[in-house]
Amino acid sequence: MKRALFVCTTLVLLTAWFTPAYAYEAITGPTGVLYYDKDKAFDGYTLFSPMVASNTTYLIDMEGNIVHQWKCQTPPGLYAELLPNGNLLRAGKANQKKQLAELGDKWPHKQDSYVNIGGTGGMIQEYDWDGNVVWEYTMAKANEEIQHHTFHRMPNGNTLILGWERVSREEAIKKGRDPKALPPKGNGIVYKGTKHYDFWNDFVREVDPEGKTVWEWHVSDHIGKGPDKLDFNYQLPRPIGEMYHYYDWSHFNTVSYIPETDTVVLNSRNFAEFYFIDHKTGKIIYRWGNPTTHDPKAKKPGWYDDGDQMVWGSHCATPLANGNVLLFDNGSERPQFRRSRAVEVDPKTGKIVWEFETKHTSSFFSHRQGGVQRLPNGNTLICSTHGGHVFEVTPDKEVVWEFVSPIHAGKTKCVVGEKDALPHTSHLNGMSNMIHRAFRYGTDYPGLAGKDLTPEVYICGDDCPRFFSDFKKGAALSADEDVADDEEEDEEDGPTMHSY
Repeated sequence: MKRALFVCTTLVLLTAWFTPAYAYEAITGPTGVLYYDKDKAFDGYTLFSPMVASNTTYLIDMEGNIVHQWKCQTPPGLYAELLPNGNLLRAGKANQKKQLAELGDKWPHKQDSYVNIGGTGGMIQEYDWDGNVVWEYTMAKANEEIQHHTFHRMPNGNTLILGWERVSREEAIKKGRDPKALPPKGNGIVYKGTKHYDFWNDFVREVDPEGKTVWEWHVSDHIGKGPDKLDFNYQLPRPIGEMYHYYDWSHFNTVSYIPETDTVVLNSRNFAEFYFIDHKTGKIIYRWGNPTTHDPKAKKPGWYDDGDQMVWGSHCATPLANGNVLLFDNGSERPQFRRSRAVEVDPKTGKIVWEFETKHTSSFFSHRQGGVQRLPNGNTLICSTHGGHVFEVTPDKEVVWEFVSPIHAGKTKCVVGEKDALPHTSHLNGMSNMIHRAFRYGTDYPGLAGKDLTPEVYICGDDCPRFFSDFKKGAALSADEDVADDEEEDEEDGPTMHSY
């Protein structure tokens, strides 16, 4: 019986690991590096910032060993990137409570923050390798503006920063918002414990190394009807969230730049579109993802019918060297298939030319947030935020590296389960190990030249099993035949997990 059970378990586990895009559902599972194919994965170091109760940014090798870490001053304003000069560029959360205290009676509402929409940050900081802040830009003025979600260091040394600016209800009506599409005046909309009384419209600011503003782009300047405008009265259904339905109506989450064409790339979660912005004129010259936002002839979605909408709640629109755009399609609230995927879009044709999704949605689905990165060898690194899940796939959609963050609310865990999920009242469908974006840097990346990358400790801790190596893969799917050759292989060579 023991032998039959072993063989059955072997087949199930091997099938899960070696069938491309196969997946399974489990409530309890291991953390750290789960799988690593050295021959097919892009060799390098992975950078990530745990989002919950942690100020640390980690750099790990392919086997999950920490090779460097930055102890930062604030919780992450979602994520960090490693610059070619070896410095860390990171968004951090500003102290809104302190700002409001300084306002005194000018802020009549008794609360600790003036805007608390998902993605709020407030500052961009650049840390050197030793953890010293060498550059900082704060975009956080009480009840006026705040940085959120993202940033981008341009080739000329300037930095693009995405922000929200407050627009009063009266100003919004003047700009075209239908008064009937407003919540009752004075009550405020409570989101994450903060009451919001006005609109927070997206804008982008470009600052030079001295912190001087050299360019801005505002959603408020591009309100209207048609392909080059944003409809102020386009609203997500109210059950998705009152802030999305009312005051946080466009909710951008991406800013990037294409130097060859002097184009700024933006992405709206609520509109489910990415945009090309002419850096010189500020005009919207291209948009893709959801024609129902601007084309009256487009078919709107319905029950089990996507209509003409192509992505849902998208994030991380990333321009590629071939002219295409890589995108994280969250798939949240999608009528047909509520699942996440990575898609590559050809803007010339408007067609999806490559995509990756798992066969089982429980293995890869992030209700909100997410990241994608095209690696130099053609593979794609995908960050499924809500599960702290980062994995690498080949162009043929084979998973060749997989990692689940063990950093849960600032504490390291070898195994996680139901108790590590966040309450729906605080964050829908999230785990306490969330990662907004992760990035892989090759061994020849300029920012790593001359750096000490000696492995320090396994990211999960030395007492945790290294699943990718402790799990013996064996010979092939025909494990029953292989094991039959030698009765003693049960303990040594067959797929097994060491006891700890």
